Amino acid sequence: MNTQKKNYALPIAMMFALFFMIAFVTGLQNPMGVIVKNQFEASNFLSQLGNLANFIAYAFMGIPAGIILQRVGYKKTALAAIAVGFVGVTITFLSGQAASFGIYLLGAFVSGFSMCMLNVVVNPLLNGLGANEKKGNQLIQFGGTLNSTGATIVPVLVGYLMGTEQSSWTISKANPALLLAMAIFVLAYLVLFFVTIPEPFISRERGVKKEKDKHSALSFRHFIFGMVSIFIYVGVEVGIPNIGNLFMTGAVEEGGLGMDPSVAGTVVGTYWFLMLVGRLTGGILGSRFSSRSMLSFVSSIAIIFTLLAIFMPTEVYVNMPVFQSDISFGLAKVPVGIMFLVLIGLCTSVMWGSIFNLATSGLGKYTAAASGLFMVMVCGGGILPAIQAAIADISGYINSYWVVFAGLLFILYYAIAGYRNINKDISTQ
Repeated sequence: MNTQKKNYALPIAMMFALFFMIAFVTGLQNPMGVIVKNQFEASNFLSQLGNLANFIAYAFMGIPAGIILQRVGYKKTALAAIAVGFVGVTITFLSGQAASFGIYLLGAFVSGFSMCMLNVVVNPLLNGLGANEKKGNQLIQFGGTLNSTGATIVPVLVGYLMGTEQSSWTISKANPALLLAMAIFVLAYLVLFFVTIPEPFISRERGVKKEKDKHSALSFRHFIFGMVSIFIYVGVEVGIPNIGNLFMTGAVEEGGLGMDPSVAGTVVGTYWFLMLVGRLTGGILGSRFSSRSMLSFVSSIAIIFTLLAIFMPTEVYVNMPVFQSDISFGLAKVPVGIMFLVLIGLCTSVMWGSIFNLATSGLGKYTAAASGLFMVMVCGGGILPAIQAAIADISGYINSYWVVFAGLLFILYYAIAGYRNINKDISTQ
């Protein structure tokens, strides 16, 4: 047992680093929404097209990424993903030089391909390296902590770079963050190239000709429900801070709060920081509580927080502790409803790992392909926030959070009943 842990320490650390990269690059689309809305005079809906392009790439790449994983393994898939990610961020950087909305969308789309491929690698690998269901969930939760670190840094950093002068809210202002992302990709590629990565579930299958299997991951009802849950979850996770940022920085005459983007960035960063705290806690407690128990509890609390955010009057303000760009904490004056939205970060923090663990439980040889199918549904992170933004354009920012409420209800159902594997008669060996 000790030898196994020692051998797996470096691969696990590498997967944690890739988790950070996924969040950093994906998180760029949050403050970019504010920038695009200002630079190109876009509506709330159009401001979310970059985020939509980033996540819709999962719908195109999820299944191919699963196939690539089965054919070439975890390491080569990860190296290819990092290379694609570098290209995507470079295109986004060039969009700032050209001041082009179209090039910006292309960069977001290409980056989405990379994030999808990386997710296909890190989640099943960490889950597979766990000695059992609880240990697998624990590793994913710890990886999620690094994921939240990246997501915490991005909105705070870009909000700081944007400054207080609205005329300077342009893509080129985010150049330092983009260059940092490019440097991280280069470093990660070089390190991963020399690291030995284990190949659970798929190494024994490569190079072996097999008869066509009449079953697949889609033969399992609990996996299908898990796919729907992850579609909703990512949409909820992304929609809460993205629309919140638009709400805080939007013009007062348009229903926004007219806040400085640097302050709004600290509020959004705090949402992701609370996800970091939640995932770290979830990682520590992951070996003690089942994924189902975790998901049931946090989805229930998230529903309560969402209702409080919707019904609390926007005129009532509180001084909320926020995570600042100098890596310290300060206070930001925000409506009490915004505070409750930020607190949902504690709940969404452990949902990804719990849903993934429940959905892939008992799939055995179908796990690698299931991961690809799972990633297709991550496109919900682009679709649901776009729907939420469209509702915000029509009936206001607060009313758009009914989308979040409905999504959380389904996740609660999955945790209570939808997770059960009723297809145990299918061989997974």
